[in-house]
Amino acid sequence: MNTFVAPEVDWAGLTPVLIVLAAAVVGVLVEAFAPRGSRRPIQLVLGLLATAGALVAVVWRWTVVQDSGPTALVSGALIEDGPALAAQGLLALFGLLGLLVIADRTESGEGAFVAQAATRPGSTEEADATRAGMAQTEVYPLTLFALGGMLLFAGAGDLLTLFVALEVLSLPLYVLSGLARRRRLLSQEASVKYFLLGAFASAFVIFGIALLYGYSGTVRLDGLAQAVPATVGMDWLLLGGALMVIVGLLFKVGAVPFHAWTPDVYTGAPTPITGFMAAATKLAAFAALLRFVYVVLPDMSWDLEPVMWVVIILTMLVGTVLGIVQTDIKRMLAYSSIAHAGFVLIGVIALNRQGIGAVLFYLLAYGLATIGAFALVTLVRERDADGNVTGEATHLSQWAGLGRRSPAIAVAMVIFLLSFAGIPLTAGFMGKFAVFTAAVDGGGTVLVVLAVLASAATAFFYVRLIVLMFFTEPDGETTAVVSSEGMTSVAVAVCAAATVLIGVLPGPVLELAGQATTFLP
Repeated sequence: MNTFVAPEVDWAGLTPVLIVLAAAVVGVLVEAFAPRGSRRPIQLVLGLLATAGALVAVVWRWTVVQDSGPTALVSGALIEDGPALAAQGLLALFGLLGLLVIADRTESGEGAFVAQAATRPGSTEEADATRAGMAQTEVYPLTLFALGGMLLFAGAGDLLTLFVALEVLSLPLYVLSGLARRRRLLSQEASVKYFLLGAFASAFVIFGIALLYGYSGTVRLDGLAQAVPATVGMDWLLLGGALMVIVGLLFKVGAVPFHAWTPDVYTGAPTPITGFMAAATKLAAFAALLRFVYVVLPDMSWDLEPVMWVVIILTMLVGTVLGIVQTDIKRMLAYSSIAHAGFVLIGVIALNRQGIGAVLFYLLAYGLATIGAFALVTLVRERDADGNVTGEATHLSQWAGLGRRSPAIAVAMVIFLLSFAGIPLTAGFMGKFAVFTAAVDGGGTVLVVLAVLASAATAFFYVRLIVLMFFTEPDGETTAVVSSEGMTSVAVAVCAAATVLIGVLPGPVLELAGQATTFLP
C-alpha cells in the first residue's frame, strides 16, 4: 500500500513569493473591511512594502544560493537557482516601479482606472460614481496576485506548477486590462480579446503537458531532461508536447504568429497596466522559456531550431514593418515590443551560458525603458474644444513641439526611445550587444545580421517621435502635460537614470547576470 509522503518545504526559499501573495490576500481583506476612504492609502503602502520586501528577500536568497548552491523547493515544484532569483529580483523591481505609476493621480484627482468597473460605459451610474470620487482600489491586490504568479512562473520546477503560475499571473491581468477610466469600450474589448486568446494559449500548454507526461511519466523538468535521451520510440509525443508548451510561452512574450493580442491589449488597457504588463509579463515568460529550453530540450536543438528560426524572423519582420506605419504611440510601442521579443529569442536559442545572462540583461534594459515610456504617456493629455484637459494624447501628431512645452518629459522619452533603438551609452545598446554576441558564439550569425538590419529599421519610428517632439511645430494648443502626485515622476526618474547608468557602466550588472547562468538540473 502506498503511503503519502509530505513534501519538504523550504519556507525561507519561498520568502519572496510568500511576501507578495500574502500582501495580495491582505489587500483583498482590506477591500472587504476597511472604510472606503482609507482603502487607497492602505493598499498603496501595502503594495510598495510588499514589492520592496520581496526585492530585499531576493537579495538575501541570492547570497544564500551563492554560498550554498541552488536548491529545489517543495519537492522540486519550485527551483531556487541563479536564473530564477535574477528574474524574481527584476520582477520585484518592475512591480515596485509599476505600482508607483498605477497609484499616481493627476492634479485633479483623476487616476487611470474607472471609478466603478461594474457600471455600464456611458451610463448615469458611471457618471455618478465618477462624481462621487469612487476608486477601483482592487487594482492593487490584483496587481500583486499577478506579480506573485510571475515570481512562481520564473522558478517553476515542474510543468503543473508552471501551468498554475501561468493562470495566477494571467487572470488578474485579464481583469486589469478592462478597467481603463476613458475609452471604456476599447478597454473592455481588449480585456475580452486577452482572455479568449489567453485561454487558447493555456489550452496549448496543458495539452503539451499531457503529451510530455505520456512520454516521460513525470512532469518535473529534471525528470523530463533525463527521459529525453533515454526514451526511444515516442519522439512524436516529445516533439508535439514540447512545441505546444513553447507555443503557450511564445504567446506570453508576444512572438509572431502568436502576437495578435498584443497591439489591441496594449492600446486598450489602462496605460500603467500596459507598462507593467509589457515589462513584467515578458520577463516572466522568457524566464520560464529559458528554463524549459535549457533544462529539457538541449538535445532537441536540431528539431526545434528550424521552427524557432522561422518564429524569430517573422517576429522581427512583423514588429518592424507594422511598427513603422503606426500613428498611435501605444500601438507603436506594442509593435516595438514584438520586435524586441524577436531580438531576445535570438539569445534564448543560443543555447550557451552566455545567452542566459544576456537575455536577463536585455530584459532589464527593455523593462526599464518600457515602464518609463508608458509612464510618460499617462502625463501627456489632450485638450477639448473648450480647453479642458481630457484623455491621453496617444496620436503621434499630438506630441509635436513637446520638447518646447515640457523639455523634461521630452528628454526622458528620448532616453527611453534611444534605449529601444539600441543607441550606444544606453542600456538597450548593451543588451543588444550581449544578446547578439551570445548568438554569434552559438552559431546564429545569420539571425544576428537580420536582427541588426531590423534594429536599424526600428530606429526610424523612434527617431520620428524625437523629430516630432523637438523639430516640429505643434498644430495649435491641443495637448497639455498634466502634473500629478509625483509617483510617476519618481518612476520615470529611476528608469531614466538606470537606463543611462547601465549603458555607461554596464560592467557590474553584466557580472551579476553572468553569475545567473546555471540552472539546477
